[in-house]
Amino acid sequence: MNAQQLVDERGDLWLALAPLWLDREPSERDYAKMIDVIQQHDMSLKELEWMFRLEMAPVMTRHQLSVASEWRRFDDYKLMKQLVNHNLRLNGWRRKSWALFSGLTTMMVRHRWNALMNRLMVARGEV
Repeated sequence: MNAQQLVDERGDLWLALAPLWLDREPSERDYAKMIDVIQQHDMSLKELEWMFRLEMAPVMTRHQLSVASEWRRFDDYKLMKQLVNHNLRLNGWRRKSWALFSGLTTMMVRHRWNALMNRLMVARGEV
């Protein structure tokens, strides 16, 4: 997969979910937007979980841990570039390593992710 394919297939989803890592709780409007974008992708809850853990969390956690990071909103272009670069290298031992440590990279936003997944299940009529 090349960079353009990643942007085409995942870009809008990554950017929609990025507010989970901001220094504020997402609003109901934020969650609604996330769900709208998720619904446009044909992904199971399990696929979404692994996308969250492997494709996004390793990049987004660096923003949370950085003193000089964005806190109110992200620069979409810069963030997309970081996510694409990470995902282009995400194979073999890197994928296995991130899978192994994904609990650590997701723990700071796990409560937000769970809230989003609960809302998504309600929207899909799975609850």
